Amino acid sequence: MKGKLLTILLLTCATFSALSQIMPVNREPYGGNKRAWVGEQIGVVKVDISYNRPGVKGREGKVWGTNVAHYGFIDYGHGTSYSAPWRAGANENTTITFTHPVKIEGKDLPAGKYGFYIANGEEESTLIFSKVNNSWGSFYYDEKEDALRVTVKNVALDESVEWLRYDFINQTDNSATITLSWEKRMIPFKVEADTKKLQIEEFRKDFRTTRPYYDFLTAVYWCVQNDYELEQALAWADRAISFRVMGEKNFRSVQAKAAVLNKMGRADEAIKIMEEVLPLGSVGDVHYYGRTLLQAGKKEAAMTVFKANYDKHPNDLTAAVGLGRGYSAMGDYKKALKYMKAALPLATDDVNKNNVQDMIKKLEEGKDVN
Repeated sequence: MKGKLLTILLLTCATFSALSQIMPVNREPYGGNKRAWVGEQIGVVKVDISYNRPGVKGREGKVWGTNVAHYGFIDYGHGTSYSAPWRAGANENTTITFTHPVKIEGKDLPAGKYGFYIANGEEESTLIFSKVNNSWGSFYYDEKEDALRVTVKNVALDESVEWLRYDFINQTDNSATITLSWEKRMIPFKVEADTKKLQIEEFRKDFRTTRPYYDFLTAVYWCVQNDYELEQALAWADRAISFRVMGEKNFRSVQAKAAVLNKMGRADEAIKIMEEVLPLGSVGDVHYYGRTLLQAGKKEAAMTVFKANYDKHPNDLTAAVGLGRGYSAMGDYKKALKYMKAALPLATDDVNKNNVQDMIKKLEEGKDVN
């Protein structure tokens, strides 16, 4: 008898053990609240918000300052908190994640995943970012775990928002405003990031491992376009050209260095280093370089580049057009017209043909085509 009881007990334990490993039944969120996620990037900073969306459900005028979205701090009579803010949503913790340091309403907040709460008020509300992000609602809120508090003005809405939602508005290169909207109220707060500094830090992390030369060019041109950390960009350009194993001296790597030198006001140096690699560039590479020289006001240097390209590729549309542009920039419309007319039969598609014809017409009218 004892043997049978032991066998039954063992089978029962085994059954419970097996059942405990089965995933729970998938069902809709508790109370009919909608589970939601929203995110956006500010530069390299990824911002993610995870929350539950309660509905107004006919409670217009009975949401804010009631037990639905109470004001200040209250004792829910549950959990460990005797002074709890609103959970800024429904069900479990609303969470906000920042992959890099940010400023919230001008105050510093380190990278991390935060529990998000709001101490609501009639005119303004206090936003609370907690270091603990896995609580159920705010029943276990503890102010000692606060990472940051900021106070913002509430905004009245003309139309009611049925389901609570978070949005990103007023985006710039280095900021965005996050809004919580529900019923006839919006609670906005501004998030800012030092996007340029953070981008440079990301490049530096990336370049602590083996990278092909063209990855450095990405960083170099980012610095040039943003006029930022040009000395660092110059070092990366040199690395792209000559770094052991992965460096490669070619037209594009040297051109990237020239772009930095131009940005630093060292145009003569840029032109000199490019002279050496002109024979290495494709007809398109050399033509584009000539165009950049024209844009920089270096007409004579551009003319030299266009002529070298044409001498090497006399039957190429791009090279002929380039030399025509060069003479046009120098004010010699007669010679420019000669090479544009030579380019016309080389145009095999309507787009290029129309472009060349337009430039011919301008030159005949005595106008520069650049």
